[in-house]
Amino acid sequence: MSAISWSIRRLSSLDEGRIEELADVLIDCVEGGASVSFMLPFPRERALAFWRMVAEGVAAGARVLLVAEDGQGICGTVQLVLDLPENQPHRADLVKMLVHRRARKRGLGGELVRAAEAMALEYGRTLLVLDAVTSGDGARLYERMGWVRVGEIPRYALMPWGDPCSTTVYYRDLGGSPAT
Repeated sequence: MSAISWSIRRLSSLDEGRIEELADVLIDCVEGGASVSFMLPFPRERALAFWRMVAEGVAAGARVLLVAEDGQGICGTVQLVLDLPENQPHRADLVKMLVHRRARKRGLGGELVRAAEAMALEYGRTLLVLDAVTSGDGARLYERMGWVRVGEIPRYALMPWGDPCSTTVYYRDLGGSPAT
């Protein structure tokens, strides 16, 4: 197997071409069984609508969007939600960490998370929170990376085919004290 290389960068805006590529990644993840808010069948229009909504948040500064690109285009992504209540200026939510099946099991997920952690610090966010399907690939990744397990919520969501799944909540303290 040849080495896969990619680059990770922040996108400050999304054109239709990028939205199409991100829709491809999201569709691949949902069709591959990822519980990331969407159910099967998952029409392309729904994926495009989701990324257009994300684009609005990115343009407004409410979200940070990182993408990983390989020779075929976008192969992974992660977001930081910055638009939180005023008593949480030190915190961000890490959401929608997605890796296309063509790029899985090669360390990209970890690189995306590390890039998101670094970006959070650039925005003065020292506490990150996320949730992941209990015992899923994401949960194992976050635990390997030192995220702290808070607890499990049974029947929190559904898998894309309709079975209930538990979610586990995690946090990562990047250091620092809350802004005053």
